[in-house]
Amino acid sequence: MADHSTDASPSLAIPDYMKHPDAVLKDVNAQWRNTQPPDYTKTRMFFKETKQSKHEAGSLPELVENLVKNWEIEASFKTRLSDWRTIDPETFTFAVNDSEPCSAEHMLRVGTYNAIISPCEYYDPVNSDFAASHKTFKRMMPAFAWEVLEVHSGPPVVSFKWRHWGEMKNDYVGRNSAGEYVTVKANGQLIDIKGVTVAHLNSEFQVTELKTWFDSNEMFKQMDPNGVAIRGDSDGKGDLAPF
Repeated sequence: MADHSTDASPSLAIPDYMKHPDAVLKDVNAQWRNTQPPDYTKTRMFFKETKQSKHEAGSLPELVENLVKNWEIEASFKTRLSDWRTIDPETFTFAVNDSEPCSAEHMLRVGTYNAIISPCEYYDPVNSDFAASHKTFKRMMPAFAWEVLEVHSGPPVVSFKWRHWGEMKNDYVGRNSAGEYVTVKANGQLIDIKGVTVAHLNSEFQVTELKTWFDSNEMFKQMDPNGVAIRGDSDGKGDLAPF
């Protein structure tokens, strides 16, 4: 792993969301999706037990890891864009695999899962709104941990490799690009995804641009390695029922 300093001016204070993975959970005055901050206890415990990397306290990899974790909390659970502290709401854009960048408003409306997953035979963001998408994936993997593996460059443009993993504890149920309901029975196996992200930060260490490269189909391949998914129509005439 490359050894990078923060390259930050001594006069600029490192924000709390780069020092602790759950810093924004203390934002009591923010508007939260379920009226209160979410509980990440199980995810953080799973992370500590199964992570591959061990970053030194205060190192750039740890700072970046904390930043992204707090960004994910805000993007998933804060319903008022002005409460997102990890980004500059006015300039923030997000893109996956060289797709057209989307705005913070778009991500707030559709959710993180729908913003990053491409349509396929297992899932299509068009057929799943914010609430349904979170129900689909959070039910399947109650703990879905994330870590930085390597950092290749420091601020203001941070390039890093990451890992996102969890155990398939419950059945997957979603709708695909054909409008079919798809179920994959829980197998207890580890789903392990890797990717690369380039994050542009402003002088206050807020994200202004995120570009991510990864294969979202890899998750579904690992979920259903033997191709035994069950498909049915939306009227419940197949082998599974809607949500």
